[in-house]
Amino acid sequence: MLVAVISLILLGAYVLGSFPTGYLMAKARGIDIRTVGSGNIGATNAFRILGKGPGTLVLLVDAAKGTLACAGLPTLAKAFGGLPPDATPATQEWMAILAGVGVVLGHNYTCWLGFKGGKGIATSAGVLGALAPVPLAWVVGVFIVTLAITRYVSLGSILAAAALPVAVALTGGSGRLLGVCGVLSALAICKHRANIGRLLAGTESRVGAKRAEGAP
Repeated sequence: MLVAVISLILLGAYVLGSFPTGYLMAKARGIDIRTVGSGNIGATNAFRILGKGPGTLVLLVDAAKGTLACAGLPTLAKAFGGLPPDATPATQEWMAILAGVGVVLGHNYTCWLGFKGGKGIATSAGVLGALAPVPLAWVVGVFIVTLAITRYVSLGSILAAAALPVAVALTGGSGRLLGVCGVLSALAICKHRANIGRLLAGTESRVGAKRAEGAP
């Protein structure tokens, strides 16, 4: 029974995460966002290509996917008898963690676009909003300070991801939470491989800088 519940939570979270918000938002305007800007379907490229309003909406929806998966799916499982009413906090946390992993994987590797998706930053933030709001505040601070100093969104995202396990450890998070945050951190950094290359080469775009035509 428990295996079935875990499988359904993972599948439900993946399907929820796979909703390609940025792609659909751009498609409604006749744009294939995968062919412009950085080619990414996430909020950063949506801001760049579609503007502040649509970009903000993409950011909020992608983050909401993470929060809804972690807060909603385990609750549904419990309500429909998939988890016993007296399930321990550890069991409930495990279910929420699995939902968090599933929803980020769905966003990053959406089945609707050939298993290519975003970088998972906004969705991971939504997951943290449900699982670890205090560490989330820390990593948001790292992102804001880095962005303010360097004007590199990618560098802010990378350093925020790297700071996540540290923030969880310093705020007394459980070993389970620390482990999954380490996985989410590594996944986010891995999805920024191209950005890391451009940062090292000095060709990464800064916020507010004019982009050369055809630049990624």
